[in-house]
Formats: sequence, C-alpha cells, structure tokens
Amino acid sequence: MTPLLDVQGLSIGFGDAPSIVQDVNFSIDPGETLALVGESGSGKTLTCRSVLRILPETAQLRSGQIKFGKDGPVDLLSLSERNMRDVRGDRISMIFQEPMRSLSPLHRIGNQVAEVLHLHRGLSKKDAKVAVIETFEKVGFVDPERAFRAYPFEMSGGMQQRAMIAMAMVAKPDLLIADEPTTALDVTTQAQVLGLIKDLQKETGMAVILVTHDLGVVANMAEKVVVMNKGRIMESGTAPAVLGAPGHPYTQKLFAAAPRIPKVAEPAAPLKYDDLILDLKSVCKTYNVRAGGWKAVKKVHACIDVNLSLPRGKTVAVVGESGSGKTTCARIALGAEIPDEGSQVLFRPDAGGEALPVHAMSRTQRIAFQRKAQMVFQDPYSSLSPRMRVQEALTEPMEIHNIGNRSDRRDKAAEMLRWVGLDPDMLTRYPHAFSGGQRQRLSIARALTLDPSLLVCDEPTSALDVSVQEQILSLLEDIRDDMGLSYLFISHDLAVVARIADEVAVMRRGVVVEQAPPDTLFYNPRHPYTQALIAAQPEPDVHRPIDLNLVSQGAGSPESWPELYRFDQGIAPELHEIEPGHKVRCHA
Repeated sequence: MTPLLDVQGLSIGFGDAPSIVQDVNFSIDPGETLALVGESGSGKTLTCRSVLRILPETAQLRSGQIKFGKDGPVDLLSLSERNMRDVRGDRISMIFQEPMRSLSPLHRIGNQVAEVLHLHRGLSKKDAKVAVIETFEKVGFVDPERAFRAYPFEMSGGMQQRAMIAMAMVAKPDLLIADEPTTALDVTTQAQVLGLIKDLQKETGMAVILVTHDLGVVANMAEKVVVMNKGRIMESGTAPAVLGAPGHPYTQKLFAAAPRIPKVAEPAAPLKYDDLILDLKSVCKTYNVRAGGWKAVKKVHACIDVNLSLPRGKTVAVVGESGSGKTTCARIALGAEIPDEGSQVLFRPDAGGEALPVHAMSRTQRIAFQRKAQMVFQDPYSSLSPRMRVQEALTEPMEIHNIGNRSDRRDKAAEMLRWVGLDPDMLTRYPHAFSGGQRQRLSIARALTLDPSLLVCDEPTSALDVSVQEQILSLLEDIRDDMGLSYLFISHDLAVVARIADEVAVMRRGVVVEQAPPDTLFYNPRHPYTQALIAAQPEPDVHRPIDLNLVSQGAGSPESWPELYRFDQGIAPELHEIEPGHKVRCHA
C-alpha cells in the first residue's frame, strides 16, 4: 500500500546551531494512527508543523522530503503557497495544543469553526451551522447552541480545546495532526474525543498523527509508535512491540513516570477535621450569561451548595471535568469571586485562632490574607510576564507587601529558586528561556516568596509532560511537608490526585457528587460519574483499552444516570454519608 504521508530524512534547524530535528523518518497509511511520543523540546511539534509548512520564519528546512497523497503523491515541501492553502484545513487539519492562543478573541466560536466549511466546502451559512452544531455535540458540549454563540473568553480552557478539536474535524480531512489534543481535557471528555476520532477514522478512512507524552493515550489509539528525544528517533515500531517491551532507556523512563490509579486493598480511615485552615460552607455561585439579541439573560449555576473543609497541613483535591465548577470554587476560596448570598468561606490563619470570613474582611485583614493564601495557575506560559526577568517576577510580591529591602528580596528569590530545584543564576533570565516544567517551578517559587500557609493549585501539572509532572508533584509534596503548607488542589485527573491528596471531592455540574479519601474512592467508587473518571483513565497497556460504554454512562447527562443517582429536572439529590468519611450524592 502507498503511504498517505511519507517523511524521509527530515532535518530542521535555526541559524548556525546544530539541527533541532535530525534525520526523522516515518510513514503513515490511510486509516492508520501513528503516535509521536516524547517530552517537550523533543521536536515532535516542529516535525508536524513542517508537514503543513507553518514553521517559524527563522526555521530552516535543511533536508528531507514530505510526500502526501494516496494517488500520485506530491512533495509538500515543493508545492506553491497557493496550492498549499488548498491542503491546509481541508485535506490536512491540525489540532493545536494551546487553544487560548489559537482562537480569535474577536469572533464567536461557531463562526470560527464554520469558516472551514465556507472556505473549503462552499456550504451556506445555514448548512455550515448544522454541521458545526452536530460536531459540537460529538466533542462533548452540553449546550452546542450556546457554544456556537460564545466568544473564546466565555469558555474554560477545556471547552476551548473542544472547539479546536471540532474545527479540525468538521471538514473530515484525509490526515488529522493532533498535537496534544487532550492535554487540557478531563479524562472523560478525553475518552469520548478519542472514541470520536476512532469513529471518524472508520467512517472516512482518515489517518491520524497523534503527538502526545501520554503512553496511556497511545495504547488506546495507535497502531505505530515513534519515540523522539532531542530531535532524534529513539525507538519506533508497532504499538504492541514498543509498549509491550520498550527497548530504549528513554522509553522505559517515560513508562516509569506514567501516572496510574493505584490498586487498593482496603478503604482508608476518615480524614480528621481538628484544625481547619479553610472551610467552605453552602457555597453557591450563579452567573448571568448573555443569550444574544433580545433574549432573556440566562442563569448559569457554577457552584451549588459546595461544602469543603481543609485541615491544616493536608491536601484536599477537587476533581471534575471542565465546567464542573472546580476553578470557581478555588477563586471563591481566595476571595477573587464573590459567592451568592448565604455562602460562607472561613480562613483560620493560626492554629486555634479566630476564623475570618474571607468575603467580609477589613482592608488590613485582606492584605494579611493575601500574604497567607497564594495560587499556582494552570498555564505556566501565561502566568509569568514575558517582560519581567525572573528576579523581578519573584520579588514583585514582596515589594507589594513591603517586605525587606532590595537585597533581602533578592536573597529570598534565590532561596525560593533553590527550593524548587532551580539555580539562582537563572534570576537574570526571562521566562521564554525556560521549558514548561521550569516555568511551572518558577510559578511555584513566586507563590512561595510570601511564606504562605495555604496554596491553591489550579491544574498545576495538566500542561506538563509525564516525567516533568512527576517532578512537580514530588516537589509539591516536599514543600508541603517541609513548610507545613495546606493545599486546595484542583485537577481533572484522578491518577494525579491519588498520590498527593488526603481527601478527594468529585464535582459535576456544580455539585459535589462523591467525597472520600482517595483509597476509599478507588476501593469502592459508588457514583456513576466517579466510576466513569476511573474507567476513562488511559493505561499504557494495549490489552486494557478504555471502556467507553462505562465512560459514556457516567459522563452522560445526570438525568440519564441510574435512578438512585439521577437528577430530577436538573435538581440534584442530597449528599449522604454512606460509610464513615465517604459521602455520595444519591436518593436516600
């Protein structure tokens, strides 16, 4: 069979430096999935961008051929730019890793996705909208009509990524290049999107190049695997061969770092709530969302009666899909969002001291609270100013709070860099000189400069490679134990929270549906959504595929859940303690 895409001898470089991508060779047949695996900086994305000829201006294609097409293949590197435009977005589509930078902030989501159909298919506005709405349903939008009218800033990062996936798939291309397509997605949506890509492959014969660092995703999707490191191919072959018996030490290292949900022999003891540093009581948050035109304003309930208690020195994790209300809870906990009337958030700065209401503090109390409570954000690329050197970024919080003199602040910044495993010599650099994992370490260091007692971590590892993710989790554990910190840890990945959390609250549609210590949750998951989260966790084993039926049952509409857990006309049942320390939202 003639390959659909054949890459031979590809080398890419910048300036006079050695090639970043060196002598890369691979091919992919129609209907086949090839996984490009490796850490950030290994050359995966650069290789894929060369297929579409969207490399940076300073990049040099130093050698190689990229032939595309089943009948009479052409060398994409020698095509005119005019002919290349007909290929991009139509015959070859690409899902980019960073949706926040890939979508226009000035245009509605639906119009951006429909543009592909206008340009390459000549569809009318009405027909294009029907096709887009249908695709939005497939990628997991709860309200496709609302998503069609929304602007990117009105959506979470995970929802923006779903829109990017829909944009790439709506024209049903011959080849789909998916660059970390599910990194920002919760595991249930990831499983559904992977299933959607598989279905589309069966329907159209589409080939897929899957760029990822997640070997669990590879095991569920790929027929071929190419492992890259520092621009070179370390190992390649069929998925069963590479995943079943990895031969190269680098592949073995990736396997060792892959997060897994542990096998639990017995449930854990309930968490003790003797000394609470943070207490959320009956927290609700309602947003008024524009409906467009003269339509009435729509109310969206982001949080409904959320009760979370964080003991001092412990970690409470909030897990759920994008849009479940996790980040809203975190922002309310820090006072960045005002909850609905009747909600209460209490912060106790000292053990045995007075509990302060976060949303009714005096100016003096709020300044003191902001020193004690800090946040580590999801995106390490956006949380640091590109115009500030590392030293300025780390000393700025101390300047705001009038802590120490200039020399003291610099010494503190250097100390924090050592805490997070970086060299103090890096203080003079700008953020662009660092990898994603290093930037996340810098973000953690910045949060620690004020010696906080509470750290809110909003998806701090979701954008990182599995090996770097392992390093950051170990770092957070060490800092927590050494400094006596308390963590409110936001995540969509149960395998990540399994190792760091003392208690896990699972959220869906703004409510906590199950809450327990992680061992109890994995030993006896009761709620269908929790079961779906566990079933959707991809494992690096080709013989243990994701059970999409179980995922779709738990990740489906709450009105479709088994009767014991079902929402009645959007109203959730009460949260009941079914055993000590284990709460489940169900009908009594």
